[in-house]
Amino acid sequence: MMKLTLAEPKYLKESISIISDLVSEARFKITPEAVELVAIDPANVAMVIFKLFSSAFVEYDVKKEETIGLNLNSLKQVLRRAKPTDLISLSVDDGKFKITVQGSTKRVFSIPIIDIEEKEQKIPELVFPFTIKTESSILNDAIEDASIFAEAVTFIVEKEKFTIMAEGDMNKVVVEVKPSDTTKIITEGDKARAKYSIEYLKKMISGSKLSDEVTIRMNTDYPLKLEYKEVDKITLSFILAPRVENE
Repeated sequence: MMKLTLAEPKYLKESISIISDLVSEARFKITPEAVELVAIDPANVAMVIFKLFSSAFVEYDVKKEETIGLNLNSLKQVLRRAKPTDLISLSVDDGKFKITVQGSTKRVFSIPIIDIEEKEQKIPELVFPFTIKTESSILNDAIEDASIFAEAVTFIVEKEKFTIMAEGDMNKVVVEVKPSDTTKIITEGDKARAKYSIEYLKKMISGSKLSDEVTIRMNTDYPLKLEYKEVDKITLSFILAPRVENE
């Protein structure tokens, strides 16, 4: 038997809303330390890694690890009904996942626990020689700018500059981000360049609802990792396969 109570609904509410844009069903692992999820989108292009730590909850009673399969759209619809000041409690009762929303009224929602046949997803061991830490809003604006002209965006990182570039038939946009008080560029090489899908990136940058900062990790023609986190509360990361250009 487990019971979890969250005083800041946004961490779960926004995360599930973002994740459900990539996957429709997912398996949650609930351990004594955190609520975790690792899932891959149906096209095998993107992976999402979610961890909501026990320290984010006002009550966290988990005696042993449990795995629960849920339809994320159903969960998202329920969590949408929670106001920012409501308390959300999560429990399992009679084969159903129970969400209690406590505010001026008490509302109890139950959704079925489902069997998800796919094997447990393993997080790939990736090495990233290039890291950019910056404000979430900078990446958001750059992706929105790039989406005006193209379906894919090129990231180029050098020691003193991070460039986001997109080209259409006759159009081009170039966004340059220089190191500053709010942007750090860490490199273990001269230069890296890779191209990624804007459609996927637009879903992933919604992580900015959880954190004002984003960490971008990459290499040449290599998967991209985006990470949003609030210390001791939540980590939401995405791994996106590159679009390799034919010579």
